[in-house]
Amino acid sequence: MPRRADSERARGVRLMAFDVDGVLTDGTIFVSAGGEEMKAFNIQDGHGLKMLRAAGVQLAVISGRASAALERRARELGIDHVLQGEQDKLPAFEGLCARTGFAPDACGFMGDDLPDLPVLLRCGFSASVPGAPQAVRRRVHYVTRAHGGHGAVREVCELVLAAQGKLDAALQRYLG
Repeated sequence: MPRRADSERARGVRLMAFDVDGVLTDGTIFVSAGGEEMKAFNIQDGHGLKMLRAAGVQLAVISGRASAALERRARELGIDHVLQGEQDKLPAFEGLCARTGFAPDACGFMGDDLPDLPVLLRCGFSASVPGAPQAVRRRVHYVTRAHGGHGAVREVCELVLAAQGKLDAALQRYLG
């Protein structure tokens, strides 16, 4: 259950960015004998992203790795901004803020490891997963119950929607 302060922070999110490995996936990377990289993405996480985007929140991914699988999945989900191969994520995040015109406090970020900390500490709303190192978990605003690649992204999407008073409207289209 999010604390009141966390919900207030999530209320102001206009752009929500996500790390990929360990957040949108469980962190496992499959590499074929031919060198092709494969990742497994959660369908419910994907639908959460679509609901968040439909509610007017821009979406971004900021990944330290570059992956054709991510590029394809991001296109399928309509993710607005895809930043790959970003070893230093803070300048990538700051550039994203400059391009979109959103102040860092109007942005959220979800990451799971130490390279994500600079962005997690800079954004207005930060989230992580239970499997993240303690140094990350204790510095974010919200730690999901679900693990990366297994519903954690959906949980954060619904938290943001609820904080903004948009979750009921997002669900209504399915209730008839």
